[in-house]
Amino acid sequence: MNQHQQSASWDKPVPKHIAIIMDGNGRWAQSHGLPRAAGHRKGVEAVRRTVRAAIELGVPYLTLFSFSSENWARPASEIDDLMGLVRGYVRRDLTDLHEHGVRLRMIGEREGIEPDLLAMIDEGVTLTQNNTALNLIIAFNYGSRAEIAKAARTLAQQAVEGRIAPADITPERISEALDTQGLPDPDLLIRTSGELRLSNFLLWQSAYTEFVFLEAYWPDFGRELLEQAIAEFRNRNRRFGGVVARSVG
Repeated sequence: MNQHQQSASWDKPVPKHIAIIMDGNGRWAQSHGLPRAAGHRKGVEAVRRTVRAAIELGVPYLTLFSFSSENWARPASEIDDLMGLVRGYVRRDLTDLHEHGVRLRMIGEREGIEPDLLAMIDEGVTLTQNNTALNLIIAFNYGSRAEIAKAARTLAQQAVEGRIAPADITPERISEALDTQGLPDPDLLIRTSGELRLSNFLLWQSAYTEFVFLEAYWPDFGRELLEQAIAEFRNRNRRFGGVVARSVG
């Protein structure tokens, strides 16, 4: 795969930043008469297809919601399976990601994650920090409300210390205090499985994001559905609160 290759049939601008809520692994497994763990394993294959498609289509930023802070409420056996899959993905795919120019970044809380897994993730972030083909952001142990509250605490502490005035707390300064500091807000957010909600994902960053909800379960996701979502995005008129439509490209 050429990291700079873009499909000749896809010659129109794509969103700069696509975020995806990867939903439906368990229901996919149930629909196939399989245990939930099998759905999660198939979900990893969908991640590989989607990352490859994003590179080929020239998408600069891709954020994947892999594990929410609320997911800790799931059965311990399922959490163990999920953590094992993350370990396996990083261990197996890191070299390939690096070779294809993917820059890895993690957003979310580090507390509660096993030290060996954190070390593996940190290694991947360091190894790929100079890559430019695709910025792959993994939202892991992530919850948007907690992220916003943490940013508010940071700015409040700066105000108490006299480093900033309360009037200096602007939307731009809040954005700079979030986990996603330095990243563009998502242009397009995709959720699979037919659910129609954000589930505490990128709430601040999605103020002007276009949403596309797909009926397909995440294990069935790949380039075809990604292109379908992008095509729907490109047909939208993004006015950002104004009157004159702006190009989505």
